[in-house]
Amino acid sequence: MKRISILLAFTISSLSAFSQVDLSYYLPDGITYNPSIPTPASVVGHEVGEWHISHDRLVNYMMALDKASDRISLEVTGQTYENRPLLLLTITSPANHQKIESIRTEHLKLSDPATSGSVDTKAAPVVFYLGCSIHGNEPSGANAGLVMAYYLAAAQGPEIDKFLQNTIVLFDPSFNPDGLTRHSGWANSRKSKLISPDPNDMEHNEAWPGGRFNHYWFDLNRDWLVAQLPESRARITKFQQWKPNVLTDHHEQGTNATFFFMPGEPTRVNPITPERNQELTRKMGEYHAKALDQIGSLYFTQEGYDDFYYGKGSTYPDVEGSIGILFEQASSRGHAQESVNGILTFPFTIRNHFVTMLSSLKAVNDMREELLQYQRDFYKGALTEAAKDPVKAYLFGSRDKAKTYHLLEILMRHNVEVYTPSSSSTISGKSYPAESSYIVPVNQPKYRLVKGMFG
Repeated sequence: MKRISILLAFTISSLSAFSQVDLSYYLPDGITYNPSIPTPASVVGHEVGEWHISHDRLVNYMMALDKASDRISLEVTGQTYENRPLLLLTITSPANHQKIESIRTEHLKLSDPATSGSVDTKAAPVVFYLGCSIHGNEPSGANAGLVMAYYLAAAQGPEIDKFLQNTIVLFDPSFNPDGLTRHSGWANSRKSKLISPDPNDMEHNEAWPGGRFNHYWFDLNRDWLVAQLPESRARITKFQQWKPNVLTDHHEQGTNATFFFMPGEPTRVNPITPERNQELTRKMGEYHAKALDQIGSLYFTQEGYDDFYYGKGSTYPDVEGSIGILFEQASSRGHAQESVNGILTFPFTIRNHFVTMLSSLKAVNDMREELLQYQRDFYKGALTEAAKDPVKAYLFGSRDKAKTYHLLEILMRHNVEVYTPSSSSTISGKSYPAESSYIVPVNQPKYRLVKGMFG
Protein backbone atom coordinates (compact mmCIF):
# COMPACT_ATOMS: atom_id res chain seq x y z
CA MET A 1 0.00 0.00 0.00
CA LYS A 2 2.83 2.36 0.82
CA ARG A 3 4.48 1.72 -2.57
CA ILE A 4 1.23 2.52 -4.41
CA SER A 5 0.85 5.74 -2.44
CA ILE A 6 4.38 6.83 -3.31
CA LEU A 7 3.80 6.03 -6.99
CA LEU A 8 0.52 7.94 -6.99
CA ALA A 9 2.18 10.94 -5.34
CA PHE A 10 4.97 10.85 -7.92
CA THR A 11 2.46 10.73 -10.80
CA ILE A 12 0.45 13.65 -9.42
CA SER A 13 3.65 15.61 -8.86
CA SER A 14 4.81 14.90 -12.41
CA LEU A 15 1.52 15.95 -13.98
CA SER A 16 1.45 19.14 -11.92
CA ALA A 17 4.98 19.91 -13.07
CA PHE A 18 3.99 19.84 -16.75
CA SER A 19 2.94 23.46 -16.57
CA GLN A 20 5.82 24.68 -14.42
CA VAL A 21 8.35 25.46 -17.14
CA ASP A 22 9.82 28.87 -17.80
CA LEU A 23 11.73 30.44 -20.69
CA SER A 24 14.92 28.60 -19.77
CA TYR A 25 13.26 25.37 -20.93
CA TYR A 26 13.06 26.75 -24.48
CA LEU A 27 15.89 29.22 -24.96
CA PRO A 28 19.42 28.18 -25.99
CA ASP A 29 22.14 28.30 -23.34
CA GLY A 30 24.92 30.86 -23.18
CA ILE A 31 23.00 33.87 -24.49
CA THR A 32 22.23 37.07 -22.63
CA TYR A 33 18.94 38.93 -23.09
CA ASN A 34 18.15 42.62 -22.98
CA PRO A 35 16.38 43.21 -19.64
CA SER A 36 14.35 46.09 -21.10
CA ILE A 37 12.49 43.68 -23.40
CA PRO A 38 9.41 42.21 -21.66
CA THR A 39 9.18 38.45 -21.34
CA PRO A 40 5.98 36.73 -22.47
CA ALA A 41 4.92 35.96 -18.88
CA SER A 42 5.26 39.61 -17.85
CA VAL A 43 2.62 40.58 -20.43
CA VAL A 44 0.33 37.58 -20.92
CA GLY A 45 0.24 36.58 -17.25
CA HIS A 46 1.54 33.00 -17.50
CA GLU A 47 4.60 31.12 -18.64
CA VAL A 48 4.68 29.89 -22.23
CA GLY A 49 3.06 26.44 -22.26
CA GLU A 50 1.38 26.80 -18.88
CA TRP A 51 -1.86 27.76 -20.64
CA HIS A 52 -2.81 27.92 -24.30
CA ILE A 53 -2.25 31.47 -25.48
CA SER A 54 -5.43 33.32 -26.40
CA HIS A 55 -5.25 35.58 -29.43
CA ASP A 56 -5.93 38.77 -27.51
CA ARG A 57 -2.99 38.10 -25.19
CA LEU A 58 -0.83 37.14 -28.15
CA VAL A 59 -1.63 40.50 -29.76
CA ASN A 60 -0.88 42.32 -26.49
CA TYR A 61 2.55 40.72 -26.31
CA MET A 62 3.43 41.53 -29.93
CA MET A 63 2.40 45.14 -29.36
CA ALA A 64 4.52 45.28 -26.22
CA LEU A 65 7.55 44.04 -28.17
CA ASP A 66 6.91 46.58 -30.90
CA LYS A 67 6.91 49.32 -28.30
CA ALA A 68 10.02 48.07 -26.50
CA SER A 69 12.30 47.02 -29.37
CA ASP A 70 13.87 49.00 -32.21
CA ARG A 71 14.30 45.70 -34.04
CA ILE A 72 10.54 45.32 -34.53
CA SER A 73 7.94 47.11 -36.61
CA LEU A 74 4.35 45.87 -36.29
CA GLU A 75 1.52 46.38 -38.75
CA VAL A 76 -2.09 45.26 -38.88
CA THR A 77 -2.59 43.77 -42.34
CA GLY A 78 -6.31 43.02 -42.09
CA GLN A 79 -9.16 41.77 -39.95
CA THR A 80 -10.75 38.33 -39.58
CA TYR A 81 -14.50 37.78 -39.88
CA GLU A 82 -14.65 38.04 -36.09
CA ASN A 83 -12.84 41.38 -36.30
CA ARG A 84 -9.54 40.15 -34.85
CA PRO A 85 -6.42 41.89 -36.16
CA LEU A 86 -4.06 40.08 -38.50
CA LEU A 87 -0.54 41.03 -37.48
CA LEU A 88 2.77 41.03 -39.29
CA LEU A 89 6.01 41.92 -37.52
CA THR A 90 9.01 43.00 -39.56
CA ILE A 91 12.06 42.06 -37.50
CA THR A 92 15.56 43.09 -38.51
CA SER A 93 18.44 45.30 -37.39
CA PRO A 94 17.72 48.96 -36.56
CA ALA A 95 20.00 49.94 -39.46
CA ASN A 96 17.91 47.89 -41.89
CA HIS A 97 14.71 49.41 -40.54
CA GLN A 98 16.05 52.84 -41.51
CA LYS A 99 16.13 51.80 -45.18
CA ILE A 100 13.50 49.05 -45.19
CA GLU A 101 11.62 50.29 -48.25
CA SER A 102 14.75 50.50 -50.39
CA ILE A 103 15.68 46.96 -49.24
CA ARG A 104 12.24 45.73 -50.25
CA THR A 105 12.26 47.31 -53.70
CA GLU A 106 15.80 46.08 -54.36
CA HIS A 107 14.84 42.58 -53.27
CA LEU A 108 11.86 42.52 -55.64
CA LYS A 109 14.22 43.01 -58.59
CA LEU A 110 15.31 39.38 -58.16
CA SER A 111 11.85 38.30 -59.34
CA ASP A 112 12.14 40.20 -62.62
CA PRO A 113 14.64 38.79 -65.15
CA ALA A 114 14.97 42.28 -66.66
CA THR A 115 16.36 43.72 -63.41
CA SER A 116 17.65 40.78 -61.37
CA GLY A 117 21.19 41.02 -62.75
CA SER A 118 21.70 44.35 -61.01
CA VAL A 119 21.21 42.92 -57.49
CA ASP A 120 24.37 42.25 -55.47
CA THR A 121 23.48 38.94 -53.79
CA LYS A 122 26.70 39.01 -51.77
CA ALA A 123 25.46 42.05 -49.86
CA ALA A 124 21.66 41.84 -50.00
CA PRO A 125 19.65 40.61 -46.98
CA VAL A 126 17.60 37.42 -47.30
CA VAL A 127 13.85 37.54 -46.58
CA PHE A 128 12.43 34.92 -44.21
CA TYR A 129 8.66 34.62 -43.64
CA LEU A 130 7.82 32.73 -40.43
CA GLY A 131 4.15 31.77 -39.98
CA CYS A 132 2.35 30.02 -37.13
CA SER A 133 -0.68 27.77 -36.64
CA ILE A 134 -2.83 28.20 -39.74
CA HIS A 135 -4.96 25.50 -38.13
CA GLY A 136 -6.07 27.05 -34.85
CA ASN A 137 -6.16 23.78 -32.93
CA GLU A 138 -2.52 23.10 -33.84
CA PRO A 139 -1.41 25.68 -31.29
CA SER A 140 2.20 24.78 -30.52
CA GLY A 141 3.34 26.94 -33.47
CA ALA A 142 1.67 30.13 -32.21
CA ASN A 143 2.84 29.45 -28.64
CA ALA A 144 6.40 28.84 -29.89
CA GLY A 145 6.07 32.16 -31.69
CA LEU A 146 5.95 33.90 -28.30
CA VAL A 147 9.39 32.51 -27.50
CA MET A 148 10.77 33.22 -30.98
CA ALA A 149 9.55 36.82 -30.93
CA TYR A 150 11.16 37.33 -27.51
CA TYR A 151 14.41 35.78 -28.72
CA LEU A 152 14.56 37.99 -31.83
CA ALA A 153 13.82 41.12 -29.79
CA ALA A 154 15.94 40.45 -26.71
CA ALA A 155 18.86 38.15 -27.53
CA GLN A 156 22.27 39.80 -27.46
CA GLY A 157 25.61 38.91 -28.99
CA PRO A 158 27.43 38.70 -32.34
CA GLU A 159 25.33 35.81 -33.69
CA ILE A 160 21.95 37.53 -33.34
CA ASP A 161 23.47 40.79 -34.61
CA LYS A 162 24.61 38.95 -37.73
CA PHE A 163 21.23 37.29 -38.19
CA LEU A 164 19.38 40.59 -37.95
CA GLN A 165 21.78 42.39 -40.24
CA ASN A 166 21.52 39.75 -42.96
CA THR A 167 17.83 38.89 -42.62
CA ILE A 168 14.45 40.53 -42.91
CA VAL A 169 12.14 38.36 -40.80
CA LEU A 170 8.45 38.67 -41.62
CA PHE A 171 6.77 37.14 -38.60
CA ASP A 172 3.09 36.18 -38.57
CA PRO A 173 2.29 35.06 -34.99
CA SER A 174 -1.14 33.63 -35.88
CA PHE A 175 -2.31 32.74 -39.37
CA ASN A 176 -5.78 31.92 -37.98
CA PRO A 177 -6.82 34.14 -35.04
CA ASP A 178 -10.45 33.00 -34.93
CA GLY A 179 -9.54 29.30 -34.88
CA LEU A 180 -6.77 29.82 -32.33
CA THR A 181 -9.23 31.64 -30.07
CA ARG A 182 -11.81 28.86 -30.37
CA HIS A 183 -9.24 26.19 -29.50
CA SER A 184 -7.52 28.01 -26.64
CA GLY A 185 -10.90 28.70 -25.06
CA TRP A 186 -11.76 25.01 -25.21
CA ALA A 187 -8.43 23.71 -23.87
CA ASN A 188 -8.08 26.29 -21.11
CA SER A 189 -11.68 26.00 -19.88
CA ARG A 190 -11.38 22.22 -19.63
CA LYS A 191 -7.94 22.05 -18.02
CA SER A 192 -7.94 20.46 -14.57
CA LYS A 193 -5.84 21.58 -11.62
CA LEU A 194 -4.17 18.17 -11.86
CA ILE A 195 -3.55 17.75 -15.58
CA SER A 196 -5.15 14.67 -17.11
CA PRO A 197 -3.18 13.03 -19.93
CA ASP A 198 -6.01 10.56 -20.64
CA PRO A 199 -6.82 10.79 -24.39
CA ASN A 200 -10.51 10.38 -23.50
CA ASP A 201 -10.51 13.52 -21.36
CA MET A 202 -12.80 16.24 -22.70
CA GLU A 203 -9.82 18.62 -22.94
CA HIS A 204 -8.43 16.54 -25.82
CA ASN A 205 -11.70 16.15 -27.70
CA GLU A 206 -13.05 19.43 -29.04
CA ALA A 207 -16.66 19.75 -30.07
CA TRP A 208 -17.29 20.41 -33.77
CA PRO A 209 -16.01 22.44 -35.53
CA GLY A 210 -13.00 22.72 -33.24
CA GLY A 211 -10.32 25.30 -33.82
CA ARG A 212 -8.93 23.99 -37.10
CA PHE A 213 -10.94 26.31 -39.33
CA ASN A 214 -11.62 30.02 -39.53
CA HIS A 215 -14.97 31.64 -38.66
CA TYR A 216 -16.77 30.12 -41.65
CA TRP A 217 -15.19 26.69 -41.08
CA PHE A 218 -12.83 27.07 -44.03
CA ASP A 219 -9.44 25.35 -44.04
CA LEU A 220 -7.12 28.31 -44.57
CA ASN A 221 -4.28 26.01 -45.57
CA ARG A 222 -6.12 25.22 -48.81
CA ASP A 223 -6.68 28.87 -49.67
CA TRP A 224 -3.23 30.21 -50.59
CA LEU A 225 -3.89 29.97 -54.34
CA VAL A 226 -7.55 30.97 -54.62
CA ALA A 227 -7.24 33.38 -51.65
CA GLN A 228 -10.95 33.86 -50.95
CA LEU A 229 -10.75 34.53 -47.19
CA PRO A 230 -9.61 37.79 -45.53
CA GLU A 231 -6.77 36.01 -43.71
CA SER A 232 -5.44 34.67 -47.01
CA ARG A 233 -5.82 37.93 -48.91
CA ALA A 234 -3.89 39.86 -46.28
CA ARG A 235 -1.16 37.22 -46.26
CA ILE A 236 -0.83 36.99 -50.05
CA THR A 237 -0.65 40.77 -50.32
CA LYS A 238 2.36 40.86 -48.00
CA PHE A 239 3.94 37.84 -49.70
CA GLN A 240 3.73 39.56 -53.07
CA GLN A 241 5.03 42.83 -51.63
CA TRP A 242 8.15 41.09 -50.31
CA LYS A 243 8.68 37.82 -52.24
CA PRO A 244 10.38 36.02 -49.32
CA ASN A 245 13.11 33.48 -50.01
CA VAL A 246 11.86 31.00 -47.41
CA LEU A 247 8.46 30.54 -45.76
CA THR A 248 8.05 28.22 -42.78
CA ASP A 249 4.63 26.86 -41.88
CA HIS A 250 4.25 25.38 -38.37
CA HIS A 251 1.56 22.70 -37.94
CA GLU A 252 0.62 19.71 -35.78
CA GLN A 253 -0.16 16.07 -36.59
CA GLY A 254 -1.52 13.06 -34.69
CA THR A 255 -0.55 12.57 -31.06
CA ASN A 256 1.19 9.24 -31.72
CA ALA A 257 3.55 10.71 -34.33
CA THR A 258 6.84 12.52 -33.64
CA PHE A 259 8.05 15.55 -35.63
CA PHE A 260 8.15 16.04 -39.40
CA PHE A 261 10.00 18.55 -41.55
CA MET A 262 10.25 19.01 -45.32
CA PRO A 263 11.12 17.68 -47.83
CA GLY A 264 8.16 15.39 -48.12
CA GLU A 265 7.57 12.21 -50.12
CA PRO A 266 9.92 12.55 -53.17
CA THR A 267 7.40 11.05 -55.62
CA ARG A 268 4.72 13.58 -54.63
CA VAL A 269 6.41 16.82 -55.71
CA ASN A 270 4.70 18.95 -58.35
CA PRO A 271 6.71 18.50 -61.58
CA ILE A 272 6.61 22.25 -62.15
CA THR A 273 8.78 22.76 -59.05
CA PRO A 274 12.50 22.86 -59.99
CA GLU A 275 14.72 20.13 -58.57
CA ARG A 276 16.95 22.85 -57.14
CA ASN A 277 14.09 23.73 -54.81
CA GLN A 278 14.17 20.24 -53.33
CA GLU A 279 17.97 20.28 -53.07
CA LEU A 280 17.84 23.47 -51.00
CA THR A 281 14.99 22.04 -48.90
CA ARG A 282 17.06 18.95 -48.13
CA LYS A 283 20.04 21.11 -47.22
CA MET A 284 17.91 23.10 -44.79
CA GLY A 285 16.65 19.81 -43.38
CA GLU A 286 20.15 19.02 -42.15
CA TYR A 287 19.93 22.06 -39.86
CA HIS A 288 16.61 20.90 -38.41
CA ALA A 289 17.91 17.36 -37.86
CA LYS A 290 20.96 18.66 -36.01
CA ALA A 291 18.87 20.95 -33.81
CA LEU A 292 16.41 18.20 -32.88
CA ASP A 293 19.26 15.74 -32.23
CA GLN A 294 20.74 18.19 -29.74
CA ILE A 295 17.59 18.15 -27.60
CA GLY A 296 16.89 14.44 -28.12
CA SER A 297 13.64 14.78 -30.07
CA LEU A 298 12.46 12.12 -32.52
CA TYR A 299 11.65 13.17 -36.09
CA PHE A 300 11.14 11.97 -39.65
CA THR A 301 11.39 13.51 -43.12
CA GLN A 302 10.91 12.68 -46.83
CA GLU A 303 7.81 10.58 -46.20
CA GLY A 304 4.10 11.02 -45.66
CA TYR A 305 3.61 14.62 -46.76
CA ASP A 306 3.39 15.97 -50.30
CA ASP A 307 4.67 19.03 -52.14
CA PHE A 308 2.10 18.99 -54.93
CA TYR A 309 -0.90 21.32 -54.57
CA TYR A 310 0.23 24.95 -54.77
CA GLY A 311 -2.60 26.15 -52.55
CA LYS A 312 -0.90 25.24 -49.26
CA GLY A 313 1.55 27.24 -47.19
CA SER A 314 4.40 24.82 -47.75
CA THR A 315 3.91 24.68 -51.54
CA TYR A 316 2.67 28.10 -52.68
CA PRO A 317 6.17 29.53 -52.12
CA ASP A 318 7.62 26.78 -54.35
CA VAL A 319 5.92 28.23 -57.42
CA GLU A 320 7.03 31.76 -56.52
CA GLY A 321 10.82 31.33 -56.48
CA SER A 322 10.80 30.66 -52.76
CA ILE A 323 11.24 27.61 -50.50
CA GLY A 324 8.20 26.44 -48.53
CA ILE A 325 8.89 24.36 -45.42
CA LEU A 326 6.23 22.39 -43.57
CA PHE A 327 6.78 21.43 -39.91
CA GLU A 328 4.42 18.96 -38.23
CA GLN A 329 4.62 18.40 -34.47
CA ALA A 330 2.76 15.56 -32.73
CA SER A 331 -0.11 17.27 -30.92
CA SER A 332 -0.86 17.14 -27.22
CA ARG A 333 -4.30 18.61 -28.10
CA GLY A 334 -4.35 20.09 -24.65
CA HIS A 335 -1.78 20.39 -21.87
CA ALA A 336 -0.58 16.75 -21.80
CA GLN A 337 -1.66 13.52 -23.40
CA GLU A 338 -0.62 9.89 -23.37
CA SER A 339 0.95 8.65 -26.60
CA VAL A 340 2.80 5.57 -27.86
CA ASN A 341 6.00 7.53 -27.17
CA GLY A 342 5.08 8.38 -23.58
CA ILE A 343 3.26 11.35 -22.12
CA LEU A 344 3.40 14.23 -24.59
CA THR A 345 3.36 17.63 -22.88
CA PHE A 346 2.36 20.95 -24.39
CA PRO A 347 5.69 22.64 -23.50
CA PHE A 348 7.55 19.82 -25.27
CA THR A 349 5.58 20.42 -28.48
CA ILE A 350 6.31 24.15 -28.22
CA ARG A 351 10.04 23.57 -27.75
CA ASN A 352 10.33 21.45 -30.90
CA HIS A 353 8.75 24.20 -32.98
CA PHE A 354 10.89 26.89 -31.39
CA VAL A 355 14.07 24.89 -31.97
CA THR A 356 13.22 24.49 -35.67
CA MET A 357 12.34 28.16 -35.94
CA LEU A 358 15.89 28.84 -34.76
CA SER A 359 17.39 26.21 -37.08
CA SER A 360 15.47 27.80 -39.96
CA LEU A 361 16.90 31.21 -39.10
CA LYS A 362 20.40 29.79 -39.01
CA ALA A 363 19.93 27.90 -42.29
CA VAL A 364 18.50 30.95 -44.04
CA ASN A 365 21.53 32.97 -42.95
CA ASP A 366 24.14 30.38 -43.87
CA MET A 367 22.44 29.78 -47.23
CA ARG A 368 21.65 33.45 -47.90
CA GLU A 369 23.53 33.80 -51.19
CA GLU A 370 22.29 30.44 -52.47
CA LEU A 371 18.69 31.39 -51.75
CA LEU A 372 18.99 34.80 -53.38
CA GLN A 373 20.67 33.26 -56.42
CA TYR A 374 17.96 30.61 -56.61
CA GLN A 375 15.28 33.29 -56.68
CA ARG A 376 17.04 35.02 -59.59
CA ASP A 377 17.56 31.74 -61.47
CA PHE A 378 13.95 30.64 -60.87
CA TYR A 379 12.48 33.59 -62.77
CA LYS A 380 15.08 33.55 -65.52
CA GLY A 381 14.45 29.84 -65.93
CA ALA A 382 10.71 30.49 -66.11
CA LEU A 383 11.16 32.51 -69.30
CA THR A 384 13.37 29.79 -70.77
CA GLU A 385 10.71 27.17 -70.03
CA ALA A 386 7.97 29.41 -71.43
CA ALA A 387 9.82 29.75 -74.73
CA LYS A 388 9.80 25.93 -75.11
CA ASP A 389 6.14 25.52 -74.18
CA PRO A 390 3.85 24.78 -77.17
CA VAL A 391 1.07 26.60 -75.31
CA LYS A 392 1.65 30.31 -75.72
CA ALA A 393 -1.34 31.75 -73.86
CA TYR A 394 -4.57 30.96 -72.05
CA LEU A 395 -7.76 32.63 -73.20
CA PHE A 396 -10.77 32.72 -70.90
CA GLY A 397 -14.16 34.37 -70.71
CA SER A 398 -17.77 33.52 -70.02
CA ARG A 399 -21.28 34.85 -70.38
CA ASP A 400 -21.26 34.65 -66.60
CA LYS A 401 -19.45 37.90 -65.97
CA ALA A 402 -19.20 37.26 -62.24
CA LYS A 403 -17.18 34.07 -62.79
CA THR A 404 -14.90 35.82 -65.23
CA TYR A 405 -14.42 38.73 -62.83
CA HIS A 406 -13.51 36.49 -59.90
CA LEU A 407 -11.01 34.44 -61.90
CA LEU A 408 -9.44 37.69 -63.04
CA GLU A 409 -9.41 38.85 -59.42
CA ILE A 410 -7.49 35.73 -58.37
CA LEU A 411 -4.90 36.21 -61.12
CA MET A 412 -4.40 39.87 -60.28
CA ARG A 413 -3.96 39.05 -56.59
CA HIS A 414 -0.86 37.02 -57.52
CA ASN A 415 0.42 39.73 -59.90
CA VAL A 416 -0.06 37.57 -62.99
CA GLU A 417 0.10 39.50 -66.28
CA VAL A 418 -3.34 39.56 -67.92
CA TYR A 419 -4.39 41.37 -71.11
CA THR A 420 -7.58 42.07 -73.03
CA PRO A 421 -7.76 40.77 -76.63
CA SER A 422 -7.87 43.29 -79.45
CA SER A 423 -10.68 41.39 -81.21
CA SER A 424 -13.22 38.63 -80.66
CA SER A 425 -12.34 35.05 -81.53
CA THR A 426 -13.88 31.60 -81.83
CA ILE A 427 -11.95 28.51 -80.68
CA SER A 428 -13.34 24.96 -80.93
CA GLY A 429 -16.77 26.39 -81.57
CA LYS A 430 -16.76 28.63 -78.51
CA SER A 431 -16.92 32.39 -78.89
CA TYR A 432 -14.75 34.75 -76.88
CA PRO A 433 -16.03 38.33 -77.25
CA ALA A 434 -13.27 40.90 -76.93
CA GLU A 435 -15.19 42.92 -74.36
CA SER A 436 -15.57 39.99 -71.90
CA SER A 437 -12.46 37.87 -72.47
CA TYR A 438 -8.91 37.93 -71.18
CA ILE A 439 -5.54 36.54 -72.30
CA VAL A 440 -2.83 35.21 -69.98
CA PRO A 441 0.46 34.79 -71.88
CA VAL A 442 2.82 32.10 -70.66
CA ASN A 443 5.86 34.19 -71.61
CA GLN A 444 6.10 36.05 -68.32
CA PRO A 445 8.05 35.68 -65.03
CA LYS A 446 4.96 34.06 -63.46
CA TYR A 447 5.08 31.24 -66.04
CA ARG A 448 5.24 28.42 -63.48
CA LEU A 449 2.39 29.87 -61.42
CA VAL A 450 0.28 30.26 -64.56
CA LYS A 451 0.96 26.63 -65.53
CA GLY A 452 0.15 25.47 -62.02
CA MET A 453 -3.16 27.34 -61.97
CA PHE A 454 -4.42 26.60 -65.48
CA GLY A 455 -3.07 23.06 -65.49
